[in-house]
Amino acid sequence: MNGVQRMPSDAFDTKGVLITDVEEGQPCLQCGDTCSGFSPHTWRKNCTSCKCPREAHDVCHEEWVSVRSRLGLKGEESSCPVAFDPREKGLAWAPPGLPAHKVEEYFSMLPEISVPRLGTPGERYRDRQLAIQLPKQDLARAYCRHLNPKHASSADDFMAARNEIALDIGSVQEVLERDLDCGACHAPLKYGSLAVSASKLGLLYHPACFRCTECKELLVDLAYCVHDDTLFCERHYAEQLKPRCAACDELIFSGEYTKAMNKDWHSGHFCCWQCDESLTGQRYVLRDEHPYCIKCYESVFANGCEECNKIIGIDSKDLSYKDKHWHEACFLCNRCRVSLVDKQFGSKVDKIYCGNCYDAQFASRCDGCGEIFRAGTKKMEYKTRQWHEKCFCCVVCKNPIGTKSFIPREQEIYCAACYEDKFATRCVKCNKIITSGGVTYKNEPWHRDCFTCSNCNNSLAGQRFTSRDDKPYCADCFGELFAKRCTACSKPITGIGGTRFISFEDRHWHNDCFICAGCKTSLVGRGFITDGEDIICPDCAKMKFM
Repeated sequence: MNGVQRMPSDAFDTKGVLITDVEEGQPCLQCGDTCSGFSPHTWRKNCTSCKCPREAHDVCHEEWVSVRSRLGLKGEESSCPVAFDPREKGLAWAPPGLPAHKVEEYFSMLPEISVPRLGTPGERYRDRQLAIQLPKQDLARAYCRHLNPKHASSADDFMAARNEIALDIGSVQEVLERDLDCGACHAPLKYGSLAVSASKLGLLYHPACFRCTECKELLVDLAYCVHDDTLFCERHYAEQLKPRCAACDELIFSGEYTKAMNKDWHSGHFCCWQCDESLTGQRYVLRDEHPYCIKCYESVFANGCEECNKIIGIDSKDLSYKDKHWHEACFLCNRCRVSLVDKQFGSKVDKIYCGNCYDAQFASRCDGCGEIFRAGTKKMEYKTRQWHEKCFCCVVCKNPIGTKSFIPREQEIYCAACYEDKFATRCVKCNKIITSGGVTYKNEPWHRDCFTCSNCNNSLAGQRFTSRDDKPYCADCFGELFAKRCTACSKPITGIGGTRFISFEDRHWHNDCFICAGCKTSLVGRGFITDGEDIICPDCAKMKFM
């Protein structure tokens, strides 16, 4: 494998110390402030504080370690000399052998989260991928806490064979041939662009296509394994060949182990998630993909019964309503104590009632018939009042109103026709309803067309009129029928409009007609002398009788 050799299984880095990931006390990226920091379980890979897996915490490296050192490999990083220290360029890692401008070109071809710039989410993402894709316990026996000594040789053989046959580190190079395709997506590789070379497969890949077939993640620091001519990260390569304990995350080299929940477990690691008691051969309950013994499940998750205040165990049916729970035998009407299982019920002030008890005590009643509204009954509402559909009817004709228009009056409901018939204004002459343009005369309503002269029947609306014996007359008819007549002009003296007239004995004159028969001067306010049918002024009288 290009001169790469396996180091001893205690896996020292280049400074002679065991590779160390900083994990204890690191914050959880899922729980945030609710986790006090990663606190490792004695043998599980999970945090005892928040129960989240180790990889969910902000695991980081105490010092910079090359992936070659992490894998326990020795040999040249690249056939090309190291062009620069990545940290001097603000990077936690860079493909070895590339000059700075080519490194930037390479990272420009990757998603931003996969660029390990110092102090950015990309650096933390790389740290987590190193812990996930290259678990230390897979790389050297020094990190295997649950490996039985009698299986140590099997672990050594597995690691040696993996390093010799499957494990390698890719290199980044320019594409110097035309008509080459990517080993993953099979799309063409652009001539002169950068590609990742996997020497164990003899293939080139777009940088963004160099991923694990199982987890689909970019292969961290270009470390890969080959199985059946397919790319894997080391974690998923190992799981193709060996079972992995779902609890401690170590590979299982023993021929005896437990299979449960579609996962593999060391025989002593299939335990209650809460108390760590073995569940092998025991009943357990699965909750959030974790197994619990019956006792712990009931103490942590089982609900208390609202009626008897006892725990509702897993062997009892749990009946719930609005975040409240009951044993099946305790699900009773609060009033008559009849069982409510598979029956309609109502709830009031945190109590439950059968349909009859609820209706009798709490159901609203119809403002029409006074009966209660049964469940499912259609209800008609107006302001603060409510009716059954059949009771919401006109107080006069008794016809249901339904969705038709209606008119409320005091406490009664009327359909439009009955309201109009009973309360609308009617003409005193024709007794029909006045809908618009009425006339009021002596505090009584009239249609405009009905308010006519009692003699000629011409409309009086907007005209001068007078009345006699409570009957209206136009000026002309009133004068013809009832007015005095002027002795001079023989026309009626109506007085309409303020016309003045003069009376003498049984004769009458308009003011304008009260003039001297001789000189024609007005005699209004002057003395006069009668001369037969005529009236004359004193001057004309003197001349006539001298």
